[in-house]
Amino acid sequence: MKIKVDFDLCESNGLCEAMAPDVFELDDDDLLQVHTDETTPENLDRVKQAVAACPRAAISLEGDE
Repeated sequence: MKIKVDFDLCESNGLCEAMAPDVFELDDDDLLQVHTDETTPENLDRVKQAVAACPRAAISLEGDE
């Protein structure tokens, strides 16, 4: 599944980083960086949690599982 981030909505509050630090990271300027745009079997559950936790619904998943 593809990870999509709407950076216009993103507040960089770091909830996604807390849920999936191997995928999401806030840089030194507190801007969200996405390390990969594809989920893996190992990170899918954590990415889904990050999507659900995003207060601005800035993160979504596209495609089939």
